Amino acid sequence: MVEVRFREVVIDCADPRMLATFWAGFTRYERRSWHEDWAAIGTPDETMIIGFQQVPEGKIVKNRVHMDFSAVDEEATAREIETLGATRLSVSEDPEDPFIVLADPEGNEFCIVREG
Repeated sequence: MVEVRFREVVIDCADPRMLATFWAGFTRYERRSWHEDWAAIGTPDETMIIGFQQVPEGKIVKNRVHMDFSAVDEEATAREIETLGATRLSVSEDPEDPFIVLADPEGNEFCIVREG
């Protein structure tokens, strides 16, 4: 059996440094690498890294993969992330599965899910 471990999530984008700054603003992840066409942020122990890779094309359709972040108060957290530049796309109407879908400044989608 091949042995692998999760390394990082990479998000395609036009402006890696701008998006890395946006995502670091609410994850509190630290800057890992900083280049014109690549930027990365991560936890201090590097167990989670988010990379931002410059690509020529823009986002066209819904993400096939997205990240979920948990928060005690998903509504207050989403509002705070919106002040950083996120756009609210939708809110779950299922009381058993409360979450809010946001998009970063380049349209990449992610969710804020209520803890618990």
